[in-house]
Parts: sequence; C-alpha cells; structure tokens
Amino acid sequence: MSANPSTPEPAAPRLPKLFALGDLDVAPENLRAGEPPDAAIPELAATLRAAGLLQPLTVRPGKRREKPAMVLDGRRRLLALRTLRDAGEIGDDFPVAAFEETTAERQAAAVVLTNTGVPVHVADVVVAIGRMLKAKLTPPMVAAALGYAEIEVRRLAALAGLHPKALEALKAGRLNLRQARLLARLPHRQEQGEIAEAALNGFGFPEWRITDRLDAGQVTVRDRRFRLVGAARYAAAGGRVESDLFGERPDVVLDPAILQDAWTARAATLAEGLGGAGVTVQVEVAPSEVEDPDLTPFGEAYGLGLDAEALAAWDAAQEAQAEAAEALEDLDWASEAADPALGAWLAAKLAAERAGEPPRELSLVQVFADGRTGLDLRAFGPASAELDPQAETTDDDTSDADGTVAWPRRSEPAAPAPVAVAPRPQLEGVGHALHETRTDVATRALIRALADDPGAALTALAARLFAVLVLARDRARGGGALTLTAEAYGRPRSPPIPALDGDVRRRLAERRATWEGSGLSPIAWAAGLAHGEKMALLAELVALSLDLREERTSAVRAAARAEAVEIAALCQADVTLHWTPDAAFLGAHPKAQLLEMLEAMGAGTAQAGACRKTELVALVAEAAAERGWAPPELSWAAEAPDDASGDDASTSGEPTEDDPDARSA
Repeated sequence: MSANPSTPEPAAPRLPKLFALGDLDVAPENLRAGEPPDAAIPELAATLRAAGLLQPLTVRPGKRREKPAMVLDGRRRLLALRTLRDAGEIGDDFPVAAFEETTAERQAAAVVLTNTGVPVHVADVVVAIGRMLKAKLTPPMVAAALGYAEIEVRRLAALAGLHPKALEALKAGRLNLRQARLLARLPHRQEQGEIAEAALNGFGFPEWRITDRLDAGQVTVRDRRFRLVGAARYAAAGGRVESDLFGERPDVVLDPAILQDAWTARAATLAEGLGGAGVTVQVEVAPSEVEDPDLTPFGEAYGLGLDAEALAAWDAAQEAQAEAAEALEDLDWASEAADPALGAWLAAKLAAERAGEPPRELSLVQVFADGRTGLDLRAFGPASAELDPQAETTDDDTSDADGTVAWPRRSEPAAPAPVAVAPRPQLEGVGHALHETRTDVATRALIRALADDPGAALTALAARLFAVLVLARDRARGGGALTLTAEAYGRPRSPPIPALDGDVRRRLAERRATWEGSGLSPIAWAAGLAHGEKMALLAELVALSLDLREERTSAVRAAARAEAVEIAALCQADVTLHWTPDAAFLGAHPKAQLLEMLEAMGAGTAQAGACRKTELVALVAEAAAERGWAPPELSWAAEAPDDASGDDASTSGEPTEDDPDARSA
C-alpha cells in the first residue's frame, strides 16, 4: 500500500562532514556575502583558537567555478578561521565541520534561518568559556566574540568550575541551568560530583537541602531586622552587602554585627517609656525565656474576667491598635519619619495586650524582631493578687478549736449575692457520723430527682461549668453542689488564636459581663436564659473544656483521639471555615514539610526551594489563605479501615504502650 502523498518523508539524520579550509568559500546567496570583515573578527578568531569550532557551518555543494563547499550560514566563523590561517596558525588543510545541504528547500532555509543544525548546548558553551578564560581572554572579549552580554559571560564563567559530572548531568537534561547555578555555589567539587551523579542516576535533585546548606550562617537583606534598619542606615554604619552573581538569591549582609547593633539601637529608641516607671524593657532580636515563674504573659485571658465596661475598653484598645498598624502600611519603616508612627503602634499594641484581662501590674516588656514586621512586643506581669470572692476551703478550714463546724470565713463577695439562701444544718446533738449519714441520703435523693428532670440537669450543668470555667470559682470539694470539674484549654505562654478558641473566649467574656449585671446566682441566671441561649452557652463551655494536646510523640492518646473523631463528625468540623495556617503555626515545620504543603496545594514552584525559611513560611501562608487549605493533620476525620491491621494490638481492645488513655481505662 502506497504512503499518503501528503505525508512528508521523515528527514534523514544530519551529521556534519569535514571539509578542508581551502575548499570553503562564502556563497553569493549568503545574506552578508561581499561585506568586508567587521572589527570583531580578530576576537572571534581568538575564541576559535581557544575553544575550537562549537557550531558547524552550513554549506551547499559548489558549482562549476566555485569552491567544493559554499557557506550558507557561518560567514563570520569562516573569516575568523581565515584570519588564523593568514597568521600561520593553521593551514588550508585544516578540517572544518559543516552540515551539507543538497536540496534547494533546505539551502534556502539555511540562508534565511541561522543555526539550522543542532544548537550548541549551554554545557558546551560553559566548557568553551572556561577554555577561553584559561587562554587569557577577558570576559569583555568573550562577550564580544559570542554576542553575549558581559554579565551573562561572567555567569557562565562561574559555571566553568563545576564538577565534570555536573556538566554531564546538565547536558543530559538531568539538571536544568538554575540547578547547575545552585550547585556551583557549593564550595566543594566532590560534593558537587556526588549530587550530580545522583541526579544522573535518576534520584532527583535535593534543591532544598542545598539551599539550607547555603543559608546556614548567612544573613541576608531579608533578615527580619533589615526592614527596621534599612540599607542606608546599615551602609552608613559601615555595613557591606554582597550581591548574588546570578541575581537569584537575596543580597548577603557581610557585617551582621553592625546590623544587630543598628537594629538594637533603633528598637531601644522606639521602646523608650513603654509601660512607665518600674517596668523593665528588654530589647532583643528573639524573646528569651522569662525566668521569673511569678510572671505570666498578658493576652492569654482574651477577655475572660472582664465586665461589660472593661470589654468595651478592650474593643476600643484593639481598634486603636488596628488603626496604628494601618498608619504604618504606606511608610518606609527604616525612615526616621516613621519613628512617631512606630512608637504609637508599640504603645497601642501594649495597651491592647493589657486591656484583654482584669487589671494587674506590668513588670516586663519584651521588644523583639518579628518575622513579618521587623518589630513586635510581649508584656508580662505577676498574676492578679485579687482574692477570689468564692475562695475555696478544705475540710480543715471548717473546724474551730472546740471541734464544732464553722462557716468558711470569706471576704466580701464582689459578685452579686445569690438569690437562694442555703439552709443551716441541724448540728446540735448531732455527731459526725449522723451528719454524714443525713447528707449522704439527701444527696442520693437529689440525684434521683435531678435524673428525672433533664431540663433542670441541663441548667445545673451549664451553671456549674460557667462557674468553674468562666468565673474560676467553687472548684474545690465543697465549693458547689455538683462535683463536675473542668479546665479551660490553654497552652503555656501561647495566646489564643483569635479566629478559633479566641472567638469562644470572647463570647464567654461577654456572657460573664451579662451575668455580673443580672444580680443573680449562676444557676438562677442560667435558668432564666432562653433555651437556645442556654444550649449555646453549654456548647461554648463544653468546647472550651476540650484538650487533645499531646506533648510527646510517645504519648499518643488513642482513646481521646477516637472520641475527637466522633465529636468532629457530630459537629461537621472544618478548620478552614475560620482559619488557615499562619506564620506562627507554619514556623514550627521544617522546610521539607513546607515544600510538601505547597505541593499538596498545587502551588509548588521551582523557586520555592531557593527561599529562606521565613520567606517560605509567608509563601505557604499566602497560598493556604487563597485556597482555603489546611493540612490534614488538623482534621479529626476518621481513618479508612485497614483490614491488614485487623490483628494489630491497637484494634484488639488491649491497651498498648502508646495509649495512656487505654491503660487508665
């Protein structure tokens, strides 16, 4: 069966042939035939002397009175070779590689289009430039000869020192040019060779590991201190900067001590007077651990314990902080003109931190370099010394010297007096055993009555949790009728996340202010709530008592996790409805995991691996916010069943070593 006539015949493989220099001449159809040699021909001749002919000429067979091979493409290279011949460095028999075109169509294409043969690979150019430099040619001369910009020649010359394996991998397509440039920055050629050989063998290119190694010990202009100091102030102090030859990495700060001193001096000036007399102000790049155990940070209460007036003051302080931050958006933080706005922002930030909880003494303010803004603070003070109006007592506190029972001695309550008045027990002529028997039976009777009235039980539960979690009272034995206890979730020295548990704390702070204005006891107040409000209060209180934190990888709480899966399914939990990963969360992850997050979001880029960690954190946070994404580790979705692990100890009902909940059960 004949081939389709419209289908072009496959082109035969084209290989260069060798022609003697004397058998070559410029074809009259060459676009520059007849033009005299330009002034750069001697430099091109020097390049050919050093590196040889990298790109073959393109010729056609000569006609009657023409030379055997007529040059269609490569006129300047032929003239440069003749320059070497005229200087006696080569002869007419010097072999010259050329592609020979025999058809009229291909000859026409060769006249119009240059480089019709296989283009020169950049790896060959790198090797050739290395030879030229060894032959004492300067980068400007090489640039003129090759038609490159001088900066590009210098960049390619920097690659000439690569390990041969790296150049082999580059030519084989196992490395791209950007990866080769990254590899060239490694100081040890042996290490370059090992990485290149792994790439040649198909094991990929560990870009992030190389950037981590290059970043180690380096300070760049992306350092969190540099935004506050600025290039002009740093240079005026004698600081030097080194730019990356390839323009791919940030400028390196060569005098980090000068940068540190400049940041400390400016931050100290801006922090003057923060907190007033008697307050210690620490200025340091990274906040150190506070050694005094009596000092606790401000900002963790997040509105709990505030009355209605204090809540309004806190809202006003937060609005003032937001306005001060907005005033900084269009300013150059390094400019002295920004000093008043920066000082006002620090003061507003401190005021908002303090307004978020009941008044207490301020002892310490830490001013440090934040990763995003270049400046931030944290405040500390002793815990409030105010007495709890419902101070808890023990059994030893209720006995007088003569053995009779006395009522607890308390300070005057700041909270409203309860509506119900507890009856005094009949104690005359009654011993301890009889009193215990009476109260025991009375307790059992109330248990039955409460069990028969779900509405009353709901009210009692909500009131008890409200008193324990929000009012922080009646928590010891004897402090309340119910023995239910709970703790509001928190992590030491970690403030609430505003969009998550911070929102729940704010709601409960507003409820406390409402209760304080009601003049009722917690039970009477809870009983007066509408059913929907009562259920909302209960949900907030129960939610704040959750604790699924695991402090060690060896202390996985399997039973608690199983309950969390069921709770999450009941309330259709989805963290991305309210929050996506922020810098504080992402900063705890290594770079490898951050890059994996970008890949999981479909936001991975070749440039991400070259980022420093602080830049990568910002990149992941931005991508997550755009896509409404959070890592699966933050979900409590049930795992798919695994039949292969059916006989495993974790599914057999037996407690395991990593299951403290199961052991305690």
